[in-house]
Amino acid sequence: MSNNDWKSRLGMVYSTNPDYSYTTENTSEPVTTLAPSRQRLRVALDRRNRGGKQVTIVADFVGSDDDLKELGKMLRQKCGVGGTAKEGEIIIQGDFRDKIVQILTQAGYQARKI
Repeated sequence: MSNNDWKSRLGMVYSTNPDYSYTTENTSEPVTTLAPSRQRLRVALDRRNRGGKQVTIVADFVGSDDDLKELGKMLRQKCGVGGTAKEGEIIIQGDFRDKIVQILTQAGYQARKI
């Protein structure tokens, strides 16, 4: 922790001890990714707040961010378009619901179109 990391110490009460050193506890547990056969992914079309453009959203992924980004990369490559993977969702540019459901079921995921 850097000495200038003041946001992590917002709940700290003032201490008069000159030898006091503030330490934080990192209690984040490692996130385990569910097996593809246990994942129940929802594939939906969205165009809200996107200037009328359509995007396909793959939601309800349970697992680590690295696995989410890897799955997003695979979907972007198979569809040949751009997109992003963040906050448990994969966003693919364009309407690729049918193709994404087919790709996910071939990869062993339980996917359904909404």
